[in-house]
Amino acid sequence: MTLIKKYLRLFLISFLALWLISRFIPGVQFIGGYQTMALTALVLTLVGFLIKPLIGLLLLPINLLTLGAFRWLINVIALWLVTLIIPQFKISGFVFEGFVYQGFAIPQMSLNIFWAYVVVSLTLSLITTFVLWLTK
Repeated sequence: MTLIKKYLRLFLISFLALWLISRFIPGVQFIGGYQTMALTALVLTLVGFLIKPLIGLLLLPINLLTLGAFRWLINVIALWLVTLIIPQFKISGFVFEGFVYQGFAIPQMSLNIFWAYVVVSLTLSLITTFVLWLTK
C-alpha cells in the first residue's frame, strides 16, 4: 500500500471514530460541525505519525519501568495536543450515567477533564484498532 493510501485510510478511520465518539460521549464537542471534525481527524492523523513517536521516546524510561503500563498516557497527551491545535474541538468533563447488563453494573460517576481525556483516548484507540482490523 502506498504511503498516501495509508494516510488517507487512517484519516478516514479517524474521522469515523471521532464521529462515533461525538455521538456517544457527551463531553466531546465539535464547534463548526463536520468541517471541524475533518480538520481534527487530519491533525490527529498527523500527530499520530509525527509527534506520538517523540512523546514515546520522552516517556520511554517510565514505560520501561512499568513494562508498558503507561503507554495509554502517550495517546492522552497526543489527544490533548490536538485539542490545543484545534480550539473548536473540545473535551470536557461529563457525567457517565452508568451501565447495567445481566448483573454486571458500572455505577454512575462524574468524570473530570483528565478522566474524560482518558475515556475519549481509550475509546478512540479501540474504535481505530477495530476498524483497522476489519479492513485488513
